[in-house]
Amino acid sequence: MTVPQRIVLLLLAASLIAGLATGAAIYYRLSYFWAILYGGGWVWSRFALKGISLHRSARTTRAQVGQIFEERYEVINESRIPKIWFEVQNGSSLPDSGGSQVLTLLGGRQRRIYWSQTFLKHRGVFPLGPTDLSSGDLFGLFPVSITQPARESLLVYPLMFHIHSFPNPAGLLPGGEALRRRTHQVTPNAAGVREYVHGDAMNRIHWASTARRNRLIVKEFELDPLAEVWLFLDSERFGQTALPEERLETNVLTYWRKPVSFHLPPSTEEYGVSITASLASYFVRRGRSVALVSAGRHLTLLSPDRGGRQLGKILEALALSHAEGNLPMQGLVETQAKHITRGSTVILITHTNRPEFPYVVEYLLRRGVRPVVVLMDALSFGGVKGNQEIAEKVRLLSIPVLVVENGANLEVALGNQRLASAPA
Repeated sequence: MTVPQRIVLLLLAASLIAGLATGAAIYYRLSYFWAILYGGGWVWSRFALKGISLHRSARTTRAQVGQIFEERYEVINESRIPKIWFEVQNGSSLPDSGGSQVLTLLGGRQRRIYWSQTFLKHRGVFPLGPTDLSSGDLFGLFPVSITQPARESLLVYPLMFHIHSFPNPAGLLPGGEALRRRTHQVTPNAAGVREYVHGDAMNRIHWASTARRNRLIVKEFELDPLAEVWLFLDSERFGQTALPEERLETNVLTYWRKPVSFHLPPSTEEYGVSITASLASYFVRRGRSVALVSAGRHLTLLSPDRGGRQLGKILEALALSHAEGNLPMQGLVETQAKHITRGSTVILITHTNRPEFPYVVEYLLRRGVRPVVVLMDALSFGGVKGNQEIAEKVRLLSIPVLVVENGANLEVALGNQRLASAPA
């Protein structure tokens, strides 16, 4: 029993007792009033949400940090009884999510539609719900509510930057000797032709052979192993640093007139994830075969593959990545190096200040692969010194090194050939 209910019952009892004690008509009238108020409120609350249904849908369940996420709410009154008021409350864990509103005067057999917009600031998976519908009588004596569980989830990809160039290791061409292994992917190496099979893409048709044989002929391709790019993301808990994040005030109503300039949170974890996503997009656009290796809360190992589907897998894995691992970069590289083809490009994205990190790079060189190091300056993120010394030792091995500081423009920093060059 709620506090308002107890108060009304106490007033009813007091009026009855006073009426019986004094016989005054005013107390009996007050007793009738409190009884009608209590009983009428109870009856009202029984029908407050009867016939009310809520449909919640989103334009898409995949989005990226820095975008506006829109949801559509449709409230339908299927009964003939008008609804005076009710509240829709969004219980989603999506930060700063909208959708909670108080609706009034919804007539019988009518519906109400409204939209909510949320500025996405954090990557991850967020359930779109639960959604609570609450109402009651006019005086709030008998609140009622129903809960609709979450039926969909929103996957927010990390922020990606459009990189125009990235340093290739010296003496390495983006290609190599063919493996003589057939593949369904379109690669630079055409292996031959065959008869057309239903389902083959039109861009695989070899028109010269088709015209000569008077039937559809398609090209076959071979795998090019030396075009593989392996992205190693350091998700070790040790050494991760972050500065206090400034609260970003956003107004989605004026976003389209004046877009918000979103910046990455000042943490090595978020910078590492964003750098990895940007590099994956860069190499996939260039037709390279990309792999991802990371050991955070869970071990993530995506074998090399091409195309947008592979990029989607990498972005989904990065959206769920958490820098809570205990395996250092050295152990991660040593466990996976046997799977890397000689001549492949290995990009190490790390925040480490461990003095043994240059030996990891040297180990990769001995195995015949070409490493590139993207090193986040821990000092600029509020950490300790040590990154610059590691960068100089790696440069002595004639390995490209890019040092990324807090607040840097990643489009410029990842394509800066000057930072990546080895000392003369």
